[in-house]
Amino acid sequence: MSEAEMKIGAYLCKGCGIGERLDMSAIAMITEREAKAHIVKEHDFLCGEEGVSLIQNDIDNEGVNRVAIGGCSRRAKTEAFTFGDIPVTRANWREGVIWIRPDTDEARETTNDMAADYIRMAVAEVKFMHKPEPNEERATNNRLLVVGGGISGMTAAVEASKAGYPVTIVEKTGALGGIAAQLHKRVPEKSPFAEPVDTGVAELIAAIDADKNIEVCLNSTLAKTDGAPGRFEVTVATESGSTEEKTFGAIVQASGFTPYDANKLPELGYGKSADVITQLELEKLVNDGAGDIIKRPSDGKQVSSVAFVQCAGQRSDKEGHLPYCSGHCCTTSIKQALYFKQSNPGIDTNIIYTDLRTPGAGGEDFYRSGQDKGVTFTKGNVSEVSSEGDSLAVKFKDLILNEDAQENVDLVVLATGMVPNSGPNIDSELTEEEKNAEEKPISILNLNYRQGSDMPQLKHGFNDSHFICFPYETRRTGIYTSGPVRRPMDIFQAKEDATGAALKGIQAIENAALGRAAHPRSGDLSFPSFQKSGCTQCKRCTVECPFGAIDEDEQRYPQFNEARCRRCGTCMGACPVRVISFKNYSVDSVGQQIKNVEMPDEFDEKPRILLLACENDAYPALDMAGMNRIEYSAFIRIIPVRCLGSVNLIWITDALNSGFDGVMLMGCKKGENYQCHFVKGSELAQIRTSKVDDTLQSLSLEPERVETHEVAITDIERIPQLINDMAATIERIGMSPFKF
Repeated sequence: MSEAEMKIGAYLCKGCGIGERLDMSAIAMITEREAKAHIVKEHDFLCGEEGVSLIQNDIDNEGVNRVAIGGCSRRAKTEAFTFGDIPVTRANWREGVIWIRPDTDEARETTNDMAADYIRMAVAEVKFMHKPEPNEERATNNRLLVVGGGISGMTAAVEASKAGYPVTIVEKTGALGGIAAQLHKRVPEKSPFAEPVDTGVAELIAAIDADKNIEVCLNSTLAKTDGAPGRFEVTVATESGSTEEKTFGAIVQASGFTPYDANKLPELGYGKSADVITQLELEKLVNDGAGDIIKRPSDGKQVSSVAFVQCAGQRSDKEGHLPYCSGHCCTTSIKQALYFKQSNPGIDTNIIYTDLRTPGAGGEDFYRSGQDKGVTFTKGNVSEVSSEGDSLAVKFKDLILNEDAQENVDLVVLATGMVPNSGPNIDSELTEEEKNAEEKPISILNLNYRQGSDMPQLKHGFNDSHFICFPYETRRTGIYTSGPVRRPMDIFQAKEDATGAALKGIQAIENAALGRAAHPRSGDLSFPSFQKSGCTQCKRCTVECPFGAIDEDEQRYPQFNEARCRRCGTCMGACPVRVISFKNYSVDSVGQQIKNVEMPDEFDEKPRILLLACENDAYPALDMAGMNRIEYSAFIRIIPVRCLGSVNLIWITDALNSGFDGVMLMGCKKGENYQCHFVKGSELAQIRTSKVDDTLQSLSLEPERVETHEVAITDIERIPQLINDMAATIERIGMSPFKF
């Protein structure tokens, strides 16, 4: 649409005390004469039925095709201010101006300056906004692929089928059930949480066998996975070598875990005595036993005493050990101690622990049940298990009495923890141990992505999922991890996890069918495009995309994959020649806001500070600061951005060239425990802005003029303080020489 065809309506709300604090007639004049809005109208209560009708009437009868609203935050009243295909933007006067400024005569001028700038910025932004339409690459396959047939995989399949979606389970072994099928009993998940209960595996398998909506492929693996949500092209290979091509709408990876190798624990007697076994080996011993009698492996003697060693090879910094807690081991040991008590209440059962952890609603009750039945709990650190005559000597440090102790028992059970079946770590080179290992990590998904064959890993080999903001959701759109491959967990947690992952898969399928984005901008129809004539084929967009949404065509130009894209704008921020944009979010839509801030000269002593605030954490925190009436500098001008990863350095350059005295960027926490909704945005922004210092120095500008901060949505007091600190810095170092 040409500028001549545009007709911008600017609507100024006086509700919520705005009209009492701002000079509305002066701002209306600025909106018309300086911002060049075609229609400018004031209203006492714009989000009410009458106010909304006012705007709709101008759209229907006056030809308004762009709407700028001055009133409350763009995060409020979103449904009221949605007008079909009409682009809409908002000037945040309530939370961002009147609620964060004192109601005094001295503050009135700067408060009105803020409001006037924000409406200028809104009108400038909406000129460069276009209503996005669904991409033509929509796909409608609604079948869910579940990789793994254990508790997590079976639960995901059953829940998806109940919701009406067909499912295919691909299981590498010859039977469903996974490790849970090897258990004798499981920890209870219902009151009174007193006794071990049936695993429920047989019922799940029966439900799957009876469900015509669920297809099961046993002795099968994935030879290749390509495509995107709604159209994943998967090659399923069988043990015999035959292959079959299948198409899916979404994927749940529920590949489970492998028990930690107890052979790495010779100091605890494993491999030296047949009577030192792991928790899983005890399950087999109980299943294979005659009646309720549990016999030790070495000589078939009935067990009269047993010690459970917690955290065997885990929660340890020793080389080759697991540094994390596997989540289920303590309750599993209580369950197994009750196996012995059910066989013979007189059997001596001792659980030796450093920290006893029984997560879940019934964890404490199950622990008390063990105590009531005579299970002993000893706080200690086991250092050695050795054979001593006809028994095993367990040596440990008693952490209550602070003395060395020894207990002789018939059987020792090691709680060895879980190692996720996540495939090779695509983000790191193989360690020397992995290079020399006889068995290399086997790919689970065999993805045809330029980033690698499997899912990125976050920590300790567990698949990367946004554990704080978006559980299950990975860096591969439409592929969700579930169960112990995502994080350590017990059966109850794994079933809940699988249900969540299945629902996320269904959401991805539905979004793909409508051409909409998945999380976190769920429902967003915008999609990146680029000007081929200006592209330098630098590959920065391809490399920096956190989600593998950009490939390259035969001519090495970026090839955007609509269904994989999360609409974060990282590609736009990465592009050095500014040829990538979205219909409703672009270098121009932000750049024009920067350029339309009125810039007082140096003699007015009114500095201007630009804040590019992440819409996911920083901007909501600023809104909440307003709601709490926390004051901050009137010299700040805030522009919300989709993610700090979308920030193009040209915006910083433009701001400084326009006379801004300082620039702030605020985004989510980065690093190992990242909170960035788009995973890499804050990290990439930090890398990019680290190069700004040299530019500032070459322009004889102080490095303090540009700051990047990691913030959380809860930082409603810290963020205003950071703004005030920046204002104090500008006062100390002086205003920008570019104001001349």
